[in-house]
Amino acid sequence: MTQEIHGTVADGFEDVREEFAAFVAGERPDYEGQLCAYVHGRKVVDLWAGTEADALYGVFSSTKGAASLVVALLVQDGTLELDRKVTYYWPEFAAEGKGALTLRDLLAHRAGVVGTDTGFTLAELADDRQLAERLADQRPFWRPGTAFGYHALVSGALAGEVVRRATGRTLQEVYQERIRTPYALDFHLGLPAPQEPRFRTTQPMAPTPRQQALLDATPSGPHTLTSIAYNGNAAEPADLASLPNMPLVRAKGPASVGGVASARGLAGTYAAAISALGDRAPLLKPDTVAEFGQLHSVGYDLVARSHRSFGLGFQATADTWHPFLGAGTIGHSGASGSQAFADPWSGLAYGYTRRRFAFPGGAAPENDRLARAVHRAALAA
Repeated sequence: MTQEIHGTVADGFEDVREEFAAFVAGERPDYEGQLCAYVHGRKVVDLWAGTEADALYGVFSSTKGAASLVVALLVQDGTLELDRKVTYYWPEFAAEGKGALTLRDLLAHRAGVVGTDTGFTLAELADDRQLAERLADQRPFWRPGTAFGYHALVSGALAGEVVRRATGRTLQEVYQERIRTPYALDFHLGLPAPQEPRFRTTQPMAPTPRQQALLDATPSGPHTLTSIAYNGNAAEPADLASLPNMPLVRAKGPASVGGVASARGLAGTYAAAISALGDRAPLLKPDTVAEFGQLHSVGYDLVARSHRSFGLGFQATADTWHPFLGAGTIGHSGASGSQAFADPWSGLAYGYTRRRFAFPGGAAPENDRLARAVHRAALAA
């Protein structure tokens, strides 16, 4: 039985609804997902299937986008400086040869501390302060600044400790006070208890036999860089897909993977970054967006073991995922399949969430067809 498509699209975006319906028709009967988009601050797509309009999902590394907006805002204010050494803010980070690393390189996944020698407990994964304390003492897995690799579970904690040292506030507090609350965004770094009934638990990946064979063909030993980055070397390795299902993770909202959002929240956050929303000015100036969207790390990612590219905190979405987008697009995907970005050239802000963990992880494949349809309509609008 095909899921019914709910919601609305603006005039000129009818093809987006048809594309979403065609995708859902080919999915499992239990599919749940949401799609939302803004163009120049105007909501033009608001669709969902198999769920409620205001359901909340764990968005995994799409959380890094919200964290990066906090850092960008503080750089824009002059509170943080990209080319200062991390140790200017956080002296303890100098241990084990990390003293020369700049904030710019830290944000571009060049620090080399993708994890620790012995991994993290689940309590530590939920708490950015504990992660930062462990990472400050860790010897980097490559010479800082000479290469890059995705700091999957820790980049938010690293940036968050710099934010805390510079402002006296946690990254989550700054996000709440300066971004989420003023713009009424349905994207939480720390889910309030009254909002818990809206949360939909993440469902595990359901690979086809062929997909399972591909997963089985690429195992990773516990002490490879990839496994260390995903805490596979811990005494009790965490199942990545289950992280947002843990109440402690949702409550604390670790800035790498702990965000909870609707598609409306994802798209609205990026719309606020680049466009006026209602009577509120954009969060970021064009020069700030350009700085953080500029390519900084491009090439072979030591953790992903493939070509990847990053700006500052953000994935280089136009290079990594959607080449039809404008250069300097800022965004981030999440392991379950969520995707969110802002294209400053077209004024497009996009958000997508789904409940079931997508194969093979990262931005779900359907994002390409959905984002392409939205982008095409935005250019024609």
